[in-house]
Amino acid sequence: MSTLAPDQRNYYYLLEGGRAGVHKPILAALYAVHSEPQLTDGETGLGIDPANQLAMAEIDTFAAQVQYAANTVRSLTNELIEQGWAGADIWDASVGRYSDRFLQAVAKGFTPAAGDRDAAQLEPSDPAALLQAYLDDISADYSGVELPQSLAQLDPALLAFAERVPPNYGRLDFQRQALVETVRLWRQLNTAAAAYEVLGVPVVDQVPDEAALDNALVAFVQSAGRYYAGYPNQREALIRLVQIWRELDSREEAIAWLLTNDPFATETNLDIVDPALIAFVQKIPDAYSGQGDLRFALTEGYRRWFGLDSRTAAIQQLGVNPDDLVQNADDQAALVASARTLDRALLDFAASIPTSYTPTEPQREALIRLVQIWRRLEGRIPTIQALFEDVRRLERAAPSSPEA
Repeated sequence: MSTLAPDQRNYYYLLEGGRAGVHKPILAALYAVHSEPQLTDGETGLGIDPANQLAMAEIDTFAAQVQYAANTVRSLTNELIEQGWAGADIWDASVGRYSDRFLQAVAKGFTPAAGDRDAAQLEPSDPAALLQAYLDDISADYSGVELPQSLAQLDPALLAFAERVPPNYGRLDFQRQALVETVRLWRQLNTAAAAYEVLGVPVVDQVPDEAALDNALVAFVQSAGRYYAGYPNQREALIRLVQIWRELDSREEAIAWLLTNDPFATETNLDIVDPALIAFVQKIPDAYSGQGDLRFALTEGYRRWFGLDSRTAAIQQLGVNPDDLVQNADDQAALVASARTLDRALLDFAASIPTSYTPTEPQREALIRLVQIWRRLEGRIPTIQALFEDVRRLERAAPSSPEA
């Protein structure tokens, strides 16, 4: 059988490294330095052999070798922690990778405890070759991503980001997923269901109680700073939190974002509410009937959208002479005609928004202000919270429903 392409192997490294909370390049390095065992799928393994009740038939494919290699590195890490190794003994924060000392421990091989059914026997390897293969894969991962020479600020940035999560948690699906993944990796669990269990969240038909889950997740991340000791599983948990929360494509992008942005200023990325804003303005033509407060909402949105200094300037740009409104204050017919002209222009503006919207801050803030006035909300923060609720409804709406 033909062997896998490098990208195919890397997929398995990413999958299992992410599941087990181990640094993915160590899996690539184990493959590079071991040429055994020979596997039934034509590949060679990562130096993983049977142990305890694990039979060779269970680890006789490349995918299984990577899975058990990740489990075994995790078990080795835990054993070293039990022996008194500190986070700095395992991870060199200044360069953002496993320490040379830890890599030497990996190169010595590992036999799991008799009660450890998830890990396997890891055969010894050449320490220098393992280190070089590990560094080579790190370099490949960071190609195209500019990082500072020192990664010493990564841990403080991770903790600062985690500190800002609770006040910015909008109970959106992807935010919830980010926090569940944080718990799963931090507690070294393999599934989301296991995370629900350790959090004590009721589950019915495999669906967790969302209110209970949200409370437990927020409490967990609030405690992260207090219990953070720099262990790899804790660091990987917080990196994954950033990656999913910021909707980034890779671990490396998450690290680059952290080191080039101010984590203390991480208000939830407001582009989250863009679908809700567009859905709102799409309903304006059917909902608008010329009421004064709604006309004011649209005019204010228009003014901010185009960066005009005053409502008068907005009305004039919409095609109505403000002086005529003053001069014809007692002429009801003239006022009605002006109102109709203004309404047509405002509705044309609203109709153009879905296709002309470029997600810039001025346009987004204009629409947020429009929603605030239209819905008679007390301020910007309640408006954003209301838009979060709209996003949640959109996420859960059936494709054919009015909300979709």
